[in-house]
Amino acid sequence: MKKRTLGQSGLEVSALGLGCMGMSWAYGPSDRDQCLKLLRDAVDLGVTFFDTAEVYGPFTNEELVGEALKPVRDQVVIATKFGFKLGEPGHLTGVNSRPDHIREVVDASLKRLKIDEIDLLYQHRVDPDVPIEDVAGTVGDLITAGKVKHFGLSEASAATIRKAHAVQKVTALQSEYSLWTRDPEADILPTLEDLGIGFVPYSPLGRGFLTGTLGELAGNDFRAQNPRFTGDAKAQNVRAVDALKALAKSKGVTPAQLALAWLLAQKPWIVPIPGTRHLDRLKENIASAEVDLTPADLRDIEDVIAKTGFAGDRYAPASLAMVNR
Repeated sequence: MKKRTLGQSGLEVSALGLGCMGMSWAYGPSDRDQCLKLLRDAVDLGVTFFDTAEVYGPFTNEELVGEALKPVRDQVVIATKFGFKLGEPGHLTGVNSRPDHIREVVDASLKRLKIDEIDLLYQHRVDPDVPIEDVAGTVGDLITAGKVKHFGLSEASAATIRKAHAVQKVTALQSEYSLWTRDPEADILPTLEDLGIGFVPYSPLGRGFLTGTLGELAGNDFRAQNPRFTGDAKAQNVRAVDALKALAKSKGVTPAQLALAWLLAQKPWIVPIPGTRHLDRLKENIASAEVDLTPADLRDIEDVIAKTGFAGDRYAPASLAMVNR
């Protein structure tokens, strides 16, 4: 697996990471033993960057990742997140980035992950009631204490990133970015480049939609309530993906590989974290790191998208409201 460095931080990771959320949360039931094996297989295949969060499960995803990666701790970079408020029994009830809460979450995450230090700690969502300078300062204290190595943000605006970075250097931003989510291109990518911050796109395959293989969704799959996966928007998005499938076939790659290779071609400090529960999909995704798209290939992709376009919001209103813009 090729390696990349997240911005100017010196944090080197595999060119593709593994998003672990779906192994425990949001996409319906999963087989824990199968997921443990997949995490270990990922390491054998060269993946060194693994992404989790306390809210995934909640809590169970960190436990899964911690158990799977404990034998290879010195070979991997583990990222987790704080910032949500969890009620009983573990339901998400809002955001909370108060300094005392951050410290509590970090101590609990360290225990679940079975590690002494979190490699990359993200604020999962910006808390409008807590100044970002206080958040950055608290994480800076945790870095000084040896509990955290690097600070990250997720779904933060350009202005928020700059304010946080002025207090504690931000290593990476994690936000949604893919062929059907291009929002970061206007303000976020230039800001990251200016400050020397890496970018970690989540849902780089459009939560599976861009693979062209997604079937009907179960009722307990959160994507079933996502505007892009329903009604007229879904119909338009299927047409766009069908066009991308035809283009991918002409280039001898799968739609997933085309979408991931496109992301990797945007900037050398971008590290997508596609998620999967299946070994064949993992191998397919990893192979995209070897796909070199020419300028002509990139123009072909843009032309296909321009002709059809994607429709629908990326989240339902309540979730979209948590995105800091």
